Amino acid sequence: MRTTATVPHGAAHEPAGPAAGGSVTAGRQRPASVDDWPSGAKIVARGVEQHFSSGRRGSAGVHALGPFDFTAADGEFVCVVGPSGCGKSTFLRNVAGLVTPTAGEIGISSEAASPVATVFQDYSIYPWKTVAANIRYGLDLAGVARKTGDARAAEWAARLGLADFTKAYPGTLSGGMKQRVAIARALAVEPEVLLMDEPFAALDAQMRLVLQEELLRLWQADRRTVLFVTHSLEEAILLGDRVVVMSARPGKVLAEFEVPLARPRAPEVRADPEFTRLHEAIWELLRGQVTGVTGVTGVTGGDGGLS
Repeated sequence: MRTTATVPHGAAHEPAGPAAGGSVTAGRQRPASVDDWPSGAKIVARGVEQHFSSGRRGSAGVHALGPFDFTAADGEFVCVVGPSGCGKSTFLRNVAGLVTPTAGEIGISSEAASPVATVFQDYSIYPWKTVAANIRYGLDLAGVARKTGDARAAEWAARLGLADFTKAYPGTLSGGMKQRVAIARALAVEPEVLLMDEPFAALDAQMRLVLQEELLRLWQADRRTVLFVTHSLEEAILLGDRVVVMSARPGKVLAEFEVPLARPRAPEVRADPEFTRLHEAIWELLRGQVTGVTGVTGVTGGDGGLS
């Protein structure tokens, strides 16, 4: 159970810390800190705000996020898009418990003490550990028996195409392979919620397509809850059941779009007219937000990126 003190919406905007900030709770079935828990929900956020201090006396600091309300159903793949600096990654870190919200509440319905695993844009793997040891790392921290950990690490290495590289060190791997290791490490602990913060942004275009397809295949096999932050509209529509669109800072929900494309979903769905129509609808909504952030007129959707 993770808990911190709850700060009501509109409370003083002090930097979040161990003894101040919003509530982040992982509890069984219905965390008591979140009122009106919706049936079947896995993640619920109510009135979440994030303010960052500038460190200067008299400065108002930065209002980065919110108030922000969000719900994800059990087994749902939700993608969050928005202009740069709108608080997408901040909210994901709030859900992960890495950053305590300044105000509001977040709850995760779970029977596990640590139900969440996170994959970041950078690879976040240890260069002095082998691929197998990196994948097993979360299991080691959880006190899983070495034999069990080795078996599970080998299983996820195989599922991510790393079976021939388990004894290799990260310095010998390509960027795409390093991110496969990070994904395998997150999935090896069998989280109920997988948080992904632009995990493919640092990869070249071809490798990004490959890993999108691999993630799609993996998720469709077990249907865990995923919160996926991305700048790419195409990526969001390909992967998601739903796309949440955020405004410019401080980020709020502009709209939510259900993705009307059947599951199981294959990469060829990009050619579906519904895919194109949804892409255009989301981009039309975001165009003004992106233009406002950059100060540049004549912005186009391009390949679906927002940055």
